[in-house]
Amino acid sequence: MLEGLNAPQREAVLHGDGPLVVFAGAGSGKTRVITRRVAHLIGERGVAPWKILAVTFTNKAAGEMRQRLQALVPGDARGLVVGTFHSTCARFLRHYAHRIDLKRDFTIYDDSDQKALLKRVMGDLDVDPKRFPPRQLSASIQRAKQEMVEVGERDDLSGYYRDVVVKVAETYEARKSQAGALDFGDLIYRLTLELEKDDELRRDVSGRFEHLLVDEFQDTNHAQLRLVRALASVHGNLTVVGDDDQSIYRWRGADRRNILDFRRHYPAAHIVKLEQNYRSSARILRAAHAVISRNDDREPKELWTEKDEGERVFVLGADDERQEAQFVVRGCEELRSKGESLDSIAVLYRTNAQSRVIEERLLAEDIPYRVVGGVRFYDRAEVKDLLAYLRILTNPADDVSLLRIVNTPTRGIGKTTLSRLLDLAAETGVGVWDAMAHAPKDGRFSKGVLRKLDAFRKLVEKLQERASLPLPDLGGLVLEESGYLAMLQAENTPEADARMQNLAELVGSMNDFTERNENAPLTAFLEDVTLQSAIDAADLEEPRVTLMTVHSAKGLEYPTVMVTGLEEGMFPFVRPGAAGGEDPEEMAEERRLAYVAFTRAEDRLILSYARARRIFNNTQVGTPSRFLLDLPREDLTWIGDQPTRARTRSAAPAYRPDPWDAPPAPRRSPPRGHDSYIDYSEGSDIGLGEGSRVWHPKFGHGRVTEVRHGMVPPRVAVRFDDGRTKVIQSDRLQPG
Repeated sequence: MLEGLNAPQREAVLHGDGPLVVFAGAGSGKTRVITRRVAHLIGERGVAPWKILAVTFTNKAAGEMRQRLQALVPGDARGLVVGTFHSTCARFLRHYAHRIDLKRDFTIYDDSDQKALLKRVMGDLDVDPKRFPPRQLSASIQRAKQEMVEVGERDDLSGYYRDVVVKVAETYEARKSQAGALDFGDLIYRLTLELEKDDELRRDVSGRFEHLLVDEFQDTNHAQLRLVRALASVHGNLTVVGDDDQSIYRWRGADRRNILDFRRHYPAAHIVKLEQNYRSSARILRAAHAVISRNDDREPKELWTEKDEGERVFVLGADDERQEAQFVVRGCEELRSKGESLDSIAVLYRTNAQSRVIEERLLAEDIPYRVVGGVRFYDRAEVKDLLAYLRILTNPADDVSLLRIVNTPTRGIGKTTLSRLLDLAAETGVGVWDAMAHAPKDGRFSKGVLRKLDAFRKLVEKLQERASLPLPDLGGLVLEESGYLAMLQAENTPEADARMQNLAELVGSMNDFTERNENAPLTAFLEDVTLQSAIDAADLEEPRVTLMTVHSAKGLEYPTVMVTGLEEGMFPFVRPGAAGGEDPEEMAEERRLAYVAFTRAEDRLILSYARARRIFNNTQVGTPSRFLLDLPREDLTWIGDQPTRARTRSAAPAYRPDPWDAPPAPRRSPPRGHDSYIDYSEGSDIGLGEGSRVWHPKFGHGRVTEVRHGMVPPRVAVRFDDGRTKVIQSDRLQPG
C-alpha cells in the first residue's frame, strides 16, 4: 500500500481521523495519494467501502479513481461511492426526494435544454434578446446559484437590468418546476439548501459515511464549499486535495480561498505539502516557480525533482504570428526527424483564436494535428457564420449559407417563415434568395414578415455593392453592418470575447491572403479557406501534434510543450480593473495559468512571443510578456532580441546552441506556394552572403548586397534585377 511513496505522500495516506488538507503541487502524484488513502482506509483500517464518499470534478477522474482502486484492493472497492459533484448530488436528491418535495424521477436539463427553455421564457415575456442576450441572463441565474443567493441579491445587478433578470429567472424556475426538471446548477444548490435548513436530513446524509475525500478543492465555488462542509458535518473526516497555484477557473466561480482558508474552517486540520515533482526537469520547475512565486497570496511551496537539470528553456522572439507559427512547424519537424512522435508535442495558447495561424501552417506542411477541448478554427460557429455572409455576397443562390445567417443575429425571421420560404422556393423552382423577392406576391407572408425579409435583402445588396473592398476591410464591414459584432459586444461574456477574437483572427487571415495574393477576389479567398478546412480525417490513429488552450491542458503532460503568444496583453490577458488599471486578482490568475502551462512539460519547454500581431485589420506591437522577464537567465536559450530585464538578470555567459540540439536541417524544396525553409537560429549559416544570387516570389531575381544578423531571421539587403533594392527576411528568399 505504501510502496513507492515518498515521506509526505505516506504521511497523507496514513493520516487517521479528522480534517486533512493536502497541497499537491503539479506532477506530485496527487491521484496516487488519494487512491492509496482510500485503499488504506479499506484494507488497513477496516472502513467499509460504502462508508467512503469520494468527489471529483470530472467523470474521467472518477473513472480513473475506480480503476486504480480495483487494482489496489480487488473486490474490496465495490460499494465505494465515487462521483462528480453533479452526479453525487443527483443521487442524493433522488434518494431523499420524498423528504424534500421533489419528484424522484426528475429530469436533468443540460446546457442546450436550459438555453431552449430560457429562450422560450424570454419570448413569452417579450424580452429583447439583442438587449438582453440569453447567454448573459443564463450566466446571471447560474452564478446566483453558485453564490447561494437569490438572483436579485447579487451585488453586480441593479436597476432595470436587475428587474428583467429577476423576472426571467422567476419564470424560468417556475417552468422548470412545472416540467419536473432541475438544471445542473440546481443539483448542487438544491441539495445544499436542503441540508442546511434540515438538521435531521443533514445528519442522515452525512451519517451515511465515515470519510469524505474531495479532489481539486481549489476549483470549488461557494455552493460546493458549503455542500462539502454539510456532507462532513457528522463524522468530520474530511480530506481535501488541491493546489492553489493551479486555480485557474475564477471566471466561472471557482474560489481558491476555499483551500487557502481550510484551516480557518477546520483549525485542527493536518497539513501535508507534496512538493516533489515526478514530471518535469529541474530547469522547467525553476521557470515555473519564477513566475508563480511573484503571487503574494498563496500557500508557500517550491517544487523540486530528482530528475536532472534537463534542457534549457528555449525562448524565441518572432517578428509576427506567422513567423511564430513557422517556428512551431519547424520544431515539430526537427523533433520528428530525431525520432520523437508527434503525439509527444503539445502547442498551448491563451485563447482559441490564436490557433488559426498555427493550424494553417501545420496544414500547409502536412503535419497532422488535433485540437483538444475545442474545435478546429474553421469549424467554429462564428467563423462559419462570417464565411456564410461572405459566400452569399458572391453567390446569393447558396441556400445553405443563406439559411445559416438569415436570422443571425436575430431578425425575427423564424422557423415558420423559413419553412414557408422553402415551400415557395420549391413550388416556383428557385432558390431561397429569389423566393424572398417573390414573397410580396404570395399571400402566406404577413406585412411584418415581408418588411423583415426586405430589410435582409437590402442588407445583402448593400454589402454586395462593397464587395470589391480590400478583403480585410470587407470582413470588418460585414461584421459591423450585419449587427454580428454588436450582438457579441452586447452579450458581454468571456465566451463572447473569445468569439470576437476568433472573428478578428479570420479578418487577419483575409489580410494574410491578400498579402500573398495581390488583387485576388473574394471568391479566391473563400476557395482557399474551403480547401484548407477540408482535412482528411481518415487515419485518426496516426501521431498528431496536440493544440489546445492552457485551460484545456490542465491535468495533462507531454514530453515537449510549446507555449505561444507570450506577449503583454495576450498572455497575460488582463481586463482593466474597477479603477481602470490592472485587476490584481486577474493578474494573479494569469500567473497561475502560466504556471500550469509550464508544468505540463516533461523534458522540453519552448516559449515564444511575436513582436507584432495582427488583430482585426490592425497590427499591434508586441512586447515580451512579463512572465518571460521573470525567468532565470542561466536556464534560458533566448533566440532574438532580449529585453533589458532578461539581459541583466544574470551574468552567466551566453549559451546559444541550436535550439533543437541537432545539426541544421538540410535545405529542401518548399511546398508549392510556400516560402523556402532556411534554418534561422542565431549563429547558424543561412546559406547567403554578399554576392549570392537569390529569388523572391514577388520581386524576382536579385543579388545580396548585405546580410544583417542580430534579428530572427536575419535581414538581407537585395538589389533586384529591375534595379530596386529591398531589405527582406532571409527566410523569404530562395537561392536563385
